[in-house]
Amino acid sequence: MMNKKEIIERYRNLDAATVFSGVRAILIDKALKEYNTDTGYEKIYMKNVINQTKGKKLVGYAKTLRMLPPRVDLIDKLPKHEQSAEFKVMSECTQDNVLVIDAMRLNHASVGGDVKFLNLHIRNAEGVVTDGAIRDLNEVSKYGFKIFSAGRTASVGIPDVYPYEYNKVIACGEVLVQPEDLIIGDDEGVVVVPNFIILDVLSWAEQHSVHEEIIKKKSIEENISSGKFYNKEFFKKLNKGN
Repeated sequence: MMNKKEIIERYRNLDAATVFSGVRAILIDKALKEYNTDTGYEKIYMKNVINQTKGKKLVGYAKTLRMLPPRVDLIDKLPKHEQSAEFKVMSECTQDNVLVIDAMRLNHASVGGDVKFLNLHIRNAEGVVTDGAIRDLNEVSKYGFKIFSAGRTASVGIPDVYPYEYNKVIACGEVLVQPEDLIIGDDEGVVVVPNFIILDVLSWAEQHSVHEEIIKKKSIEENISSGKFYNKEFFKKLNKGN
């Protein structure tokens, strides 16, 4: 049985687009077999969440933080300072973890800046993903972890967002994220791999990558359109070892 580090390193050899195709294929197959439907299982690509650390690939297991609109009575009831949800979840992050923050798709709302995210740097976390905005992005980028967000800002979180709870089911970039889902991000965006199919998707994506290389090679060697090979029938032949 592979451990998390081995799984992460194998996913690093894949791109987000191939992993997206793998998640989609596995989920549709499961949906057809178990629920007799092929719809409703493709919300796995985060919308409008982009790589702020261009050229860097992010792979890790999700730790989640949910933001809510702030209100004085809510804020008064919540733990403060190092006991707050945001600092508690950051303290749990390791080098295998990505902090995923649900900011309600408010791409102008700050979820943190250089002082807060110093905690992720200290924990050697893999990175942060949010459908909100990052403050002090130039300084945060110096910490070395990967940063994916819907925007950047000079403002603070209030009056837009306030950290409410952590390691619960959230939505980020219109995608459901549960703790321990695998997150992969590159310059093409962020894909969520549901935790119950991580190994299935890994196997599918690795095999698909090999098959695509075969198709490209055959197209070049035979000097013909890749459309001759890039179809379900040819992939079936490759799956059978032909």
